[in-house]
Amino acid sequence: MDHGIVSLDGSATELVRKLIKTGQKIVFAESCTAGLLAATMGRIPGVSSVLAGSAVVYQEATKHKWLNISEDLLRDPGPVSEIVSELMAQGVLADTPHATIAASVTGHLGPDAPQNLDGIAWSTVAVRRKNEISLHSRRLLLSPSPTEAAAAQLDGLQIRHARQQSAAQSVLRFCLQIASAGCGFS
Repeated sequence: MDHGIVSLDGSATELVRKLIKTGQKIVFAESCTAGLLAATMGRIPGVSSVLAGSAVVYQEATKHKWLNISEDLLRDPGPVSEIVSELMAQGVLADTPHATIAASVTGHLGPDAPQNLDGIAWSTVAVRRKNEISLHSRRLLLSPSPTEAAAAQLDGLQIRHARQQSAAQSVLRFCLQIASAGCGFS
């Protein structure tokens, strides 16, 4: 069995338990994970009470059309940026009024990413409480790093797969961290 899947399932199970306990519902805006977050959570029994859905907004045009992110921001600073991650989370939360939490992820999986963005992602967790939304963002360094990938002689498919798993794991743990800190959770 793939250990990446096992650890993803463990984090997803913890998150589902926390969401059930607190009565929260989550929605995702996924770019580089391409639906992996929702698919992983979807394997957990009882998830239908807490998983509102996921918008897979892989392309810039989709981010613009579905989440109303300005084309100017998608050009500069670009789709892999804190502001775009924040707008993704806010946009999917606004479009899902029954959700109380949104998590977004946008990144460059490589191997042909710009050097300064190779293996970099941004994630935002947005929490709705009453009429206020709090945003929690972080920059993610995905595994393997460009140096690790070169040393292990990984091909492009292996790099992308490992980094997609790394991004999903990081976002699930980030959601759990926000939930454990009580940032808007009951």
